[in-house]
Amino acid sequence: MPKHIDEKKVLNAIDPDKDVDGFHPVNVGRLMIGGKEAKFLPCTPAGIQELIVRAGFETSGAEVVVVGRSNIVGKPIANIMLQKGRGANSTVTIVHTGTKNLEEHCKRADILIVAAGVPGLVKPEWIKPGACVIDVGVNRVGEKKSEKTGKMVPILKGDVDFDAAKEIAGAITPVPGGVGPMTITMLMKNTVKSAKLAAGL
Repeated sequence: MPKHIDEKKVLNAIDPDKDVDGFHPVNVGRLMIGGKEAKFLPCTPAGIQELIVRAGFETSGAEVVVVGRSNIVGKPIANIMLQKGRGANSTVTIVHTGTKNLEEHCKRADILIVAAGVPGLVKPEWIKPGACVIDVGVNRVGEKKSEKTGKMVPILKGDVDFDAAKEIAGAITPVPGGVGPMTITMLMKNTVKSAKLAAGL
C-alpha cells in the first residue's frame, strides 16, 4: 500500500468471507486452527503446497525449513505444513535474519522453502541432495535489453542460486515462472470458492 494509507484499516474493512487473499485477521486465525475452519488459504503458500504435492514429495514427517517470516509467505506456509492432512503433517522450522547457523538448518531440510527476499542467499552447498526447493524470492538485480522488444527489462533472480542448486536438488522452482503462476491459480480458486459461499452453494 502507499505510505499514506493504513494497511491494517484496509485489511480490517474487508469482509472475511470475500477475503480471497487470506490476509484478514479472521482468516489468519482460521488458518492457525486449520481443517474446515480455514476458508481461504493465502495464495502463495497454497500454491507452494500444491507444487510440493504435485511434484510427488512426501510431506508427512518431512523436515520442512522455511527461510523467512513474513505474514504473506513465511508464517502462513509454516502453519499450512504443520496441519494434519494431505500435503502437510510436516515438522517445520522457521529461520530468518536473526537465526544462528542458517546453513545447518537448511542442510536438514527435505523440503526447503526460501522466501527471504535476498538474491542468492541460499548457497548450493546448503541444500540436502534430493531435497525439494521452493524459491519464492523475486529480486531485481539490474536490467538487460529484451531480445524480443529491444526495451530494457528487469533482471530477476531468486533467493537460491538456481543453476548450481538444480544439480543437487531433487526438484527446484525457477525464478521467474515457478511460484508466481501458482499464486494466480490459487487466487482464482479462492475467488470461485468465495462466489459459491456467497451463493449458498
